[in-house]
Amino acid sequence: MHTVQQLKSGALQGVKRLSLAEELTELPIEILSLADSLEILDLSNNKLSNLPKELAQLTKLKIIFASNNQFETLPEVLGECKNLEMVGFKNNQIKQVPANSLPHKLRWLILTDNEIQTLPVSLGERPRLQKLALAGNQLTELPQSMAKLENLELVRISANQLTKCPDQLLALPKLAWFAFAGNPFCQTDIQVDSVPTISSNSYELQQLLGQGASGVISKASWIENKLALPGEIAVKVFKGEVTSDGYPQDELNACLKVGCHPNIVKPLAQVNEQDYLALVMELIPEHYKNLGLPPDFDTCTRDIFSDGFSLSIKQITKITEQMREVFQHMHNQQVCHGDLYAHNTLFDEQANIIFGDFGAASMYHMLSKQQQAQIKQIEQRSLDYFIQDLESISRN
Repeated sequence: MHTVQQLKSGALQGVKRLSLAEELTELPIEILSLADSLEILDLSNNKLSNLPKELAQLTKLKIIFASNNQFETLPEVLGECKNLEMVGFKNNQIKQVPANSLPHKLRWLILTDNEIQTLPVSLGERPRLQKLALAGNQLTELPQSMAKLENLELVRISANQLTKCPDQLLALPKLAWFAFAGNPFCQTDIQVDSVPTISSNSYELQQLLGQGASGVISKASWIENKLALPGEIAVKVFKGEVTSDGYPQDELNACLKVGCHPNIVKPLAQVNEQDYLALVMELIPEHYKNLGLPPDFDTCTRDIFSDGFSLSIKQITKITEQMREVFQHMHNQQVCHGDLYAHNTLFDEQANIIFGDFGAASMYHMLSKQQQAQIKQIEQRSLDYFIQDLESISRN
């Protein structure tokens, strides 16, 4: 994190990445002193509602983050930034997205958790767009022009007000990761009771195991185990608000609909209380490790791996066979995972895998037969990419 004082004093001359969070209401004009170097600008967690037109003078700027501010309109100056590729304005109060606010080199657009009702036709005129996050808005339809986005690979449109399935997306040739739950077009009254409902007083949370967009996972111990469930448990307590993937309740429902499979995290019970939603799961043994790491700025949609990490052909073959079975099991239950990645997969030395994180999952049994087939085909691409990524780190 940097300071405005450092910026004004010239102490940041030549930096490629600048992060400012000082409850700013306007961007210091001294930022222009970084025009020859600045590539990443993080203005998250301020009180900004607009950006100066001079921002376009930052000709090397590739990435801008401005989450948790007070923007009501996506700034039009962004469209004038010639090399800007990634725009992240999560959790503002954005209602308007002007047609000329979208950079022509746009690859990655994050507008999660705003108040957007419509998007401009110009969105479909950004041919480099690969990743689009729009969950938690008030969209009632999507531009038909999006049918032209032939490089679009990941889309999050969960938790909106879409009344029709966006067919213009289903036929996109590269779309592989698709989350759409929590919209009127896929609303369902299905009640999944594959696991019992218990009280949050039945267990005590212990050490933190991990956390993501939708919740926090902790190891837990039983206080009262009336149902004689397994003793070793983990509990995922969902966050109460919309996440980058959608509503927590949709995640829970999709996870329960998928049910049990040897290579999927096993659900044991659910907690559904006022302001408290949780999933009790079988504890994964400690010797399991993450198979991959999430995409970075450069890869955009594709996983990365730790330096020096590799797998034998035998290990890759075994992992692939298990993931194919997981894929088929999920789609037999008419659930699209939406986030089929190595970074959501755990593995051990014998190449056994456990797959989880249903934050982007969507049930699709209510869609037409053609739409169902297209949804499965979309996720088939993510499975193909998963296999390609593993093959890229194979060793003889």
